Amino acid sequence: MFALKLKLLLSCFVAVLALVNPIQKVFVMTSLQDQFSEADTKMVALKSSLTALLILLFFLLLGEVVFNYVFHVELYAFQITCGVVLFYNGITGLQKGIFIKVDQNISIHDITAVPIAIPMIAGPATITAAVTFPAHYGHFNTIVSIVAALAINLLFMLYAKHIARFLNRFNLMNPLVRIFGLIVATIGVQMTLNGIWGFVVSVAGHV
Repeated sequence: MFALKLKLLLSCFVAVLALVNPIQKVFVMTSLQDQFSEADTKMVALKSSLTALLILLFFLLLGEVVFNYVFHVELYAFQITCGVVLFYNGITGLQKGIFIKVDQNISIHDITAVPIAIPMIAGPATITAAVTFPAHYGHFNTIVSIVAALAINLLFMLYAKHIARFLNRFNLMNPLVRIFGLIVATIGVQMTLNGIWGFVVSVAGHV
């Protein structure tokens, strides 16, 4: 029984970690380090991680209520929209070799919530997971997985310079950016297809 519970928790954690995508944050943070000091980028890492955690926990606990009763939006519509956004972000990384481009005149405080916390950490995929995973994995497993995945993601953000230095030594940075761009775009396509399938099932159920 314990082994099954542990397997379920690990499965949930791996899925959330893949969606959070800590390696991607290395590319994001190194691009910020060209414009801002190390102290500023560490502040961004800490504040954006906390903001993303609060957002994901909010959607985990109240997501369905917000979608269904406040905005009258079905989950499949949210999946389709988020999938398209994720696909666009992935294609940008694949073609341009960069996930985020910050305006030279922007303040470091202006980018902490958007686009770092949203959508770079608490993005379309992770928000959708926060809403849908409790039905399959349970609330406890989903909450533990989100906290653990964001903790690992924070470590990658804080030590991005050292990780990037290692990757650059072997000329891996640019290829990895484009590879992860392809992965993100693929996740976006899958999410869109899942949303379309949810719509088809919903329509079929009312026929």
